[in-house]
Amino acid sequence: MKAADPLTGRLANALAGPGYGVEPGFVTMPVVRQLVTSLRARDAAGGFHAAGIGAGAERRVRPDIRGDRICWLDGPQGAAERAIYASFEVLRVALNRKLMLGLTELQLHYALYPPGAGYQRHLDRSPRGIERVVTVIVYLNEDWDVADGGELVMATDTGELVISPTAGPLVLFLSAGFEHEVRAARRERLSLTGWFSRAAAGGLPY
Repeated sequence: MKAADPLTGRLANALAGPGYGVEPGFVTMPVVRQLVTSLRARDAAGGFHAAGIGAGAERRVRPDIRGDRICWLDGPQGAAERAIYASFEVLRVALNRKLMLGLTELQLHYALYPPGAGYQRHLDRSPRGIERVVTVIVYLNEDWDVADGGELVMATDTGELVISPTAGPLVLFLSAGFEHEVRAARRERLSLTGWFSRAAAGGLPY
């Protein structure tokens, strides 16, 4: 992916227009499978923990509200993760050039929802000192069926947008603009989720 290619143009136009977009085929199936292998390896090594809600002293683990386990990525490990980081860096530069967003950082984590777990409707809040600007999601669920559930449901000006978590597409949206939820699934649901961020006004970047 090059900074001036049609893909980055479409994604920039999506953010400038409705504020969200879905790009099919952003990740090929071989890369999806490699990312799943990396996710499993990180999980086996103890890298995952129960996700919480809130931040700092207010952070709480509430599986009745949010039931996934997550693993933050401190840089890429392996060819597939390096490829994803490289693609997102190209996208970050392109969005800054086209939309003047001032994006400086990317935070990524794997998310693993066990069967029956979901995440109630919420807005992507920013940790102290940074501002989450653009949310990005790549799903890693091969052979996902509509009966499996696990949809991302976004509240938009024109009603609910329902996105199946099938492997391959990129979902992105303006983080502060769209409340969303993750519906419970009948099978394990995997994703790579992150945020392009910038330093908040008057804050420190971490």
